[in-house]
Amino acid sequence: MDNVKTVNTVNIKINGKEYSVDKNATILEACKVASIDVPTLCYMKDINAIGSCRICLVEVKGARSLVAACVQPVNEGMEIMTNTLAVQKARKTNLELILSDHKKDCLDCIRNQNCELQKMCKDFAVEDEHYFKGERSEFPVEHSTIFLVRDNNKCIKCRRCVAACQRIQDIGVIGANDRGFDTHIGCAFELNLADVPCISCGQCIVACPTGALYEKDDTQKIWEAIENPKKHTVICTAPSIRATLGECFGMEPGSFVQGKMVAALKRMGFDGVFDMDMTADLTIMEEANELIERIQHGGKLPMITSCSPGWIKYCEHYFPEYIENLSTCKSPQQMFGAIYKSYFAQKKGIDPKDIVVVSVIPCTAKKFEITREGESVNGISDVDIAITTRELGRMITRAGINFHALPDEEFDSPIGLGSGAGLIFGTTGGVMEAALRTAAETILGKPLEEVDYKDVRGIAGIKQASYKLGDLEIKVAVASGTANAKKLLNSLKKGELDVQFIEIMGCPGGCINGGGQPVQPMNVRNFTDLKTARSNALYTEDAKLTVRKSHENPVIKEVYENYLEKPGSEKAHHLLHTHYKKRGMYAR
Repeated sequence: MDNVKTVNTVNIKINGKEYSVDKNATILEACKVASIDVPTLCYMKDINAIGSCRICLVEVKGARSLVAACVQPVNEGMEIMTNTLAVQKARKTNLELILSDHKKDCLDCIRNQNCELQKMCKDFAVEDEHYFKGERSEFPVEHSTIFLVRDNNKCIKCRRCVAACQRIQDIGVIGANDRGFDTHIGCAFELNLADVPCISCGQCIVACPTGALYEKDDTQKIWEAIENPKKHTVICTAPSIRATLGECFGMEPGSFVQGKMVAALKRMGFDGVFDMDMTADLTIMEEANELIERIQHGGKLPMITSCSPGWIKYCEHYFPEYIENLSTCKSPQQMFGAIYKSYFAQKKGIDPKDIVVVSVIPCTAKKFEITREGESVNGISDVDIAITTRELGRMITRAGINFHALPDEEFDSPIGLGSGAGLIFGTTGGVMEAALRTAAETILGKPLEEVDYKDVRGIAGIKQASYKLGDLEIKVAVASGTANAKKLLNSLKKGELDVQFIEIMGCPGGCINGGGQPVQPMNVRNFTDLKTARSNALYTEDAKLTVRKSHENPVIKEVYENYLEKPGSEKAHHLLHTHYKKRGMYAR
């Protein structure tokens, strides 16, 4: 790189080579420009720059000691050495100290071969047990929630989970308790996670570098259901899964693997492999109808989407005054179970009690959602088992399926057809755009010339737009991540926001960045735009489809004509709508 100084840059040397870098950069960021990956464990870009793990130590000429690259700013003429023997020894020693209080059962750890600590120890050839014979902390493994396991015996106190909870989601139900050797991550007053207002989003899991936090694995229940000849076991996959599952098998973020995903599922023994995009379309039919009804007949506005269970639980805990604003529509996951165990069970002549519905979802909060009140019909749960993208990846591996070698195959009929509107549910703004495509044509009474609502696209935390539909102007807002939801709702409370329709997703970027998605190492997450790559995969496929509006999906038309009658009908309300409750600042 040329050594050229501008107003906004400084000239530095890294390992003897000259570089011109942003004057506001840290040493870590400057090294990235030089294609040098300085290892980190605690660092999360813009979120958790605390220099506590001391793994990113480097030498700086003239400094009295090694410095933490993640927090040390560059300055003109700085000379940095990243790979001296002193640096290598310090990093290795710090890794040994971390390991001295770490449960080292790597072989049966859920993060085996996808653990940042494990990889780093291999890179630095950590073998010496010099520090391993002293006292070690011991904690009971916490299983209090239905979606997450916390094993503080594997926690390295990097505080990335704390930063995710406090700074990304602005919830803060976990933090560092005690001091010194006794420091550990927990809830206030040592309460269980089930006893605090956690929203089950799982962002702490994808932030964790080790196996200290992970989703409760429900895959054994699925294998048992598949083996049971008395059970009719079907599986449906959420829109975003096809844009992220490939990462479980080493593919680039944003790889679209729908065909291979379907092929893998068909080789695992399910009685049906279906597409949740279809019931995303069903959700839009009900939601768009509900929005129009509220606008035209003086209903509670703004209406707020209800397909993200993390957001719903957040609203119940932190903004219960807006519960009446929530759409009463069930999520696509729940609508799939409800319609499959009613209409399609009737068509197939199967007793709903014998059906096991499995969903593959990007979200740990979905494990909570299937247990909620109002998510069953006639005493039968809509969905029986919800698993994350990560769990599906492990199932495919355990089944001995070579994912890369699979051909592309199609979902089973009749629930194998979803529209482009259903597909883009997987990203922030996608539900809004899908609803607008249908609501606009319903209001205008004619086909849209342009179906792309680009103002609500992109991964910005908060977006606003206004659309003129005949004589009606619809003002909308979109937020993803509960920290952004808080900002938006506070603006609404102050009268600063004038909209009729709001989409809120519990996780930043929407489902493509859900707490159940593949865990990427933080050096990838820090310097790769995962959300955009995954999101673009969905928009690219949407643009290719012939059917891009929910109301044009022929399966949806059939369901209404033969069973539900029309959106918002009494039968539709019985099957496809739900209710919520005010929880306040309490757990339950």
